[in-house]
Amino acid sequence: MTAHDTAAALAARPAKTHEPAPGQTIGPFFAFGINYPKMHEVAFPHSPGAIVLGGTVYDGAGSPIPDACIEIWGADSDGTIPRGRGSRRRDDHTFTGFGRSYTTDEGRYEFWTRNPGSVDGEAPFFAAIVFARGLPNKLHTRIYLPEDEARLAADPLLASLDERERATLIATREPDGSLHFDIRLQGEQETVFLAY
Repeated sequence: MTAHDTAAALAARPAKTHEPAPGQTIGPFFAFGINYPKMHEVAFPHSPGAIVLGGTVYDGAGSPIPDACIEIWGADSDGTIPRGRGSRRRDDHTFTGFGRSYTTDEGRYEFWTRNPGSVDGEAPFFAAIVFARGLPNKLHTRIYLPEDEARLAADPLLASLDERERATLIATREPDGSLHFDIRLQGEQETVFLAY
């Protein structure tokens, strides 16, 4: 076949009529390319103000999900948003605002971080994203601190939800100061997820 024949054959092909493919589920090899050292240490463990934020990710049947990835972003405890470059480089003293944690075989995730402060007077929260097999697209949610009832009541997102839905976005403070927040992908106590 000559170059002229090849060009003619290509020109004779019909125009593409297929729609773009939908989003693809994340697993099972999503760790490749997104792992980095100490990625769950948003704050250096046991440094002043450092706390643990953790919980379990559950599927619709109530079973723990052993291979999910959770990402969080949050302001520092004084409400400042970290703007430094290199949030993936952990230097054991800089608060980065961003972290990633994979779930264990029991579905548990865990971060070392700080309580986020209020930004512009709003109720303090962590922005969170959930990646897991079977999810064609990531899920966005928020993790609110439980203490400031006045700010929680004034929050526009929380005010738009009924009491049961609202409860799925508020963490529980443990006696040791840590935060507990379970994520339920489906079912009766499904976490509220946000559409963007």
